[in-house]
Amino acid sequence: MKFTCGRIRILAVKETKRLFFSQWLLILIIVLAAFFRLYKIFDTPPSLNWDEVSHGYNAFSILKTQKDEWGVRFPLIFRAYGDYKLPLYIYLTVFSEMVFGLNTFSVRFVSILSGIGLVLVAYFISLRVFKEKNISLLSAFLVTLSPWSLFLSRVAVEANLGAFLFSLGMYFAIIWLESFRIKDLSLTLLFWGFSLYSYNSARILVPVFVAIILVDLIRRKRFRQLALTLIILLIFSLSLAKQFVDKTGRARFNLVSLIDQGAVIRIGETREKSPLPAVLTRIVYNKPTFFIAYALKNYVSNLSPKYLFFQGGSHYQFSQTDHELLYLVSAPFLLLGLIRVLFKGNRQEKIIVFWFFVSFLPSAITKDAPHVLRSILVLPSPMILSSLGLRVVLSEIEGKFFFRGKLLIAILVFGVLISFYKWWSDYQNIYQKDFSWAWQYGYKEVVSFVKESYVRYDQIFFTKRYGEPHEFIAFFWPWDPASYLKQKKWDYHANWYWVNSLDKFVFINDWEVKENAKCLPAGKAGQKSPQEFLQNSAGQANAKCLLITSPGNYPEGWTKIKEVYFLDGKTAFEILEKEI
Repeated sequence: MKFTCGRIRILAVKETKRLFFSQWLLILIIVLAAFFRLYKIFDTPPSLNWDEVSHGYNAFSILKTQKDEWGVRFPLIFRAYGDYKLPLYIYLTVFSEMVFGLNTFSVRFVSILSGIGLVLVAYFISLRVFKEKNISLLSAFLVTLSPWSLFLSRVAVEANLGAFLFSLGMYFAIIWLESFRIKDLSLTLLFWGFSLYSYNSARILVPVFVAIILVDLIRRKRFRQLALTLIILLIFSLSLAKQFVDKTGRARFNLVSLIDQGAVIRIGETREKSPLPAVLTRIVYNKPTFFIAYALKNYVSNLSPKYLFFQGGSHYQFSQTDHELLYLVSAPFLLLGLIRVLFKGNRQEKIIVFWFFVSFLPSAITKDAPHVLRSILVLPSPMILSSLGLRVVLSEIEGKFFFRGKLLIAILVFGVLISFYKWWSDYQNIYQKDFSWAWQYGYKEVVSFVKESYVRYDQIFFTKRYGEPHEFIAFFWPWDPASYLKQKKWDYHANWYWVNSLDKFVFINDWEVKENAKCLPAGKAGQKSPQEFLQNSAGQANAKCLLITSPGNYPEGWTKIKEVYFLDGKTAFEILEKEI
């Protein structure tokens, strides 16, 4: 009896030590996740891009005036440039700007927290499904150092917030599959509902999963939960319905849809060349068949090993080109995890596999596939499935080898660390230098220079070469939102809102700079419309003007006073002045 009690005490002590070790290991993983998402966040990526400054300035405008940059009070969708951004990321940024001010860190703060939160969600989903702390810790570790998650967690993209909220909803959905408690269902729907206002991909995936839940509730005759689901769905859908009616909710999809004017032209050309009878030609070649064929092709491209494990995406602001999204060393385990669940998985495991495969739909039905950002809601399912694959191997070799699988875990972790070191080194050094242009680097430096010398000039001409200069001026100045709304002049065409002037600033298409960068007499610059600016001729007295333009793109008579360079040493902007 004494021997049995002593053994129980020893086992209890060992279990306590294991628990204590696991807790500290999880804390270490979270600290690492925070460190790599915060390290040099002001400098890497090298600058805020136009979407980030749009998020930041709209949040700043809400903070100061309770209106967005277009004067709409507390909008549920932000007009921005005409691409209509979803609101949740911007509203959360209001709080970070309230604490940290208007700067790079406050704009990227929500995404940083979302990336760290994704690590925790991966841990708790794995723990819930597999009931093993080691496997759960591995899932969290893989998300921590994942190129896919890490890159986007350092950028102010609403997609990263959407991925966190959607995965949090998945966590409670997995709990609900066990408990069928109304509380877990409510939390599932709540977080999925918020994800609808975070990123457009959720507007495709959430209805799919909600439909599955509705069918399951009807089948099980859980009418109370069915009523709750419908009520929550109605609450979150009210403003969505309005947005789809007035087309603001479809604006972004229309920009990236597979069916555009180019597609219509290609369908027509194919019909003309078809040897089939006219009736069959119309049946074979039309918008639905075109859409389905390209969507299938796009979907397969998202699952390509070349894309996932070697080259990544081609969009410079969402991933490093010619670098992996998922580490190659984890590929065999991801495949094993998928196979294991497809043949022997329980209901919770199968929902994770379904999550993995359905998450590529938003990328499949839009242009530019495969697309890193539009398929981000897949995270962290690949890491969870890779951990499951490792568990499958460990269960097969347990008791057959001296280390009982610990060596395999060590090899996987070591392989991830080596791959991560290469990726991180290139990200901090090569990517920064080679792709600063993709981040519209130089605007901050230009705005700083112009602000210091602003009072000395009557007109300031600014090229639109790198996109939306007015927004960078508004953000980096920062411009008072109430004045900004009154002083900017704009027009709408080509499904875009073009700001043409702001106070002394005149914004000109790059190819029109040589013709239209013309000085006006002092005292008249602030009184003229952009059209009047451009219609006046040079040669009038008493005016001093500034021109910010692309390299070598300026008319005669201007004196160069400064150049701003990309990080690779190439000239981004030339700044010139002229006095008449």
